Amino acid sequence: MTATAHRRIGVVAAAALSVLAATACTGPGPSAGSGAESDPAPAYSSYVALGDSFTAGPMIPPQVDPACARSGSNYPHAVAETLGVDDFRDVSCSSATTANLAGPQVVSSGATVAAQYEALTPDTELVTVGIGGNDIGLVALAGSCLALDRSSGRAAAPAGPLCATANVRGGVDLVDRAIDDFAPAYGAIVREIHDRAPRARILLVGYPTGIRDGGCYPDQPILPDDATYLQAKIDRLNAVMQQQADAAGVDYVDLRESTVGHDACQPAAQRWTEGLFPSQPAAPLHPNADGHRNAAEQVLVTIAD
Repeated sequence: MTATAHRRIGVVAAAALSVLAATACTGPGPSAGSGAESDPAPAYSSYVALGDSFTAGPMIPPQVDPACARSGSNYPHAVAETLGVDDFRDVSCSSATTANLAGPQVVSSGATVAAQYEALTPDTELVTVGIGGNDIGLVALAGSCLALDRSSGRAAAPAGPLCATANVRGGVDLVDRAIDDFAPAYGAIVREIHDRAPRARILLVGYPTGIRDGGCYPDQPILPDDATYLQAKIDRLNAVMQQQADAAGVDYVDLRESTVGHDACQPAAQRWTEGLFPSQPAAPLHPNADGHRNAAEQVLVTIAD
């Protein structure tokens, strides 16, 4: 291993430890640090963040790109700041699918944003990717699980589960099939990034825990079986992402385990993923600022390994 490589690993490890130390001292929510003071040189000089709303951080202040509802406090910004990256490009965009990595995206305002892959260059050294939920209809699935009186917006229990049974036909779980059919797309993403940025270290970033097993009806308007079903699909998407990352020889960042006990059912001070009616600035059913700080920690720890 070269001296430069040893130095890079040391800087990243110190940065990750500084984040974890800050977390231990600042209470229940994670807190990204400002980097390693012992060595001012960045571990990576260029970093590109690709992804959907779980990367972009919609409604979390400050919003630095209204078209994509992208926050300046999302986990890519925290990672870039901690590592002291000089050339940082966050092109994550709410509602993005894998098609928007390679092609333009028309956002809700009607504006068109460039394909996310266009941010990559042969000099890019670090890439994080958090995507796939929109491809398999994860947010739409969550919406279909909500037990609500549509006129009042309040919890209203139906006779039985809404989504745990509706998505199973002829003994086939349609969501499972959609996830399994989508899985090879992660390998294709890695290959495309390698083609465009052959020097880059690539990390596929998973999705956090959304809701605990059995849910917490009526605090969150989703029945117990539906809550368990929904989280199982998030877990399945994470599992295929990890399998594809392993097969492609790139890193997978697990957000599932670190967010257990910080799901939408928890008290506001412990909640890193918001429920249908957010208690902190964040989009419904998405990570809040604490969730993004935790994601940054997990990315940094993975880089340091």
